[in-house]
Amino acid sequence: MSGPLLLRGVLSVDLDGLRGKLAGLKEAVAKYIVGHRELLDLMIVALASGGHILIEGPMGVGKTTLAKLFAQSIGGRFKRVQMTVDLLPSDIVGTYYYDPARGQWVFREGPIFANIVLVDELNRTTPRTQAALLEVMQERQATVEGITYKLPEPFLVIATQIPQTVAQEGTFPLPLLTRDRFAYSHQARMPSPEEEVEIVSRVDFIEEATVTPVMTLDEVLAVREVVRKAVYVSDRVKRYIVDLVNAIRRAEELQLGPSPRASIWLMRGSRVQAFMEGLDYVAPDHVKNLALNVLAHRIQVKPEFEVEGVKPADIVRRALEEVEVPKT
Repeated sequence: MSGPLLLRGVLSVDLDGLRGKLAGLKEAVAKYIVGHRELLDLMIVALASGGHILIEGPMGVGKTTLAKLFAQSIGGRFKRVQMTVDLLPSDIVGTYYYDPARGQWVFREGPIFANIVLVDELNRTTPRTQAALLEVMQERQATVEGITYKLPEPFLVIATQIPQTVAQEGTFPLPLLTRDRFAYSHQARMPSPEEEVEIVSRVDFIEEATVTPVMTLDEVLAVREVVRKAVYVSDRVKRYIVDLVNAIRRAEELQLGPSPRASIWLMRGSRVQAFMEGLDYVAPDHVKNLALNVLAHRIQVKPEFEVEGVKPADIVRRALEEVEVPKT
């Protein structure tokens, strides 16, 4: 898949050029990051498909640095929100204040008005404040005092949560409704000893790092439209996606399963992977590569199976083994 594509009646930049921009973005950020290659790949998929990411894992492994450099690489605004138990919805979306000089009420934008927003330790804040993210993530808008404000585009939320096995006190587990708003999830890990030596050796270089923009925000939006228009998803692959999701829903260990959003994001993310590989069609392997990232966080295991050690990822892997893969 190469050459120009007609977008909105105007001849766009060529497909190879846009694909090269995404590859250049990855290269520009990766030289400052030790590890996290899978997360960086997933962030590119999220950016090009318009989805949000939920990351579970330990503290201090470089998530903030990665998100900040990623925002710089597209010339976008970056904001970080540290979630705490006393944080209010207005601290996220914004609020009105009275300006005596102008003699009127003025809207002060919250940190959500950025292109890439890192929401750190989402499960440290109350369900009321967690819910404030639902509208902005789904609708790309914020409503304050009855007035709706559009968020900038592209808009990407990268949220982290503390594993419940690490910290129970002072945390509020994310309900499935909230987790379902995230297109993708990722399990971060501690660096290996070799990686940690590299981090310690390069810490000054990494902390002072800045990335010159590789793409413009308009080019990011163009990539999204290209992926939608130029990458074909056959009926067989669509059926494979739905069969995978339904196989999980039928699992006896399941208390709550993935919604139709899971099928939608499996398709959207798979199209980005195909585009990055220079293909104009989605293959079953693209679906399989993203299955854990799209499905695992949308699964709630029954308590009796959870105490036996059954994890959402186990159910996803079993479905991948059992569901017949179509020939393309």
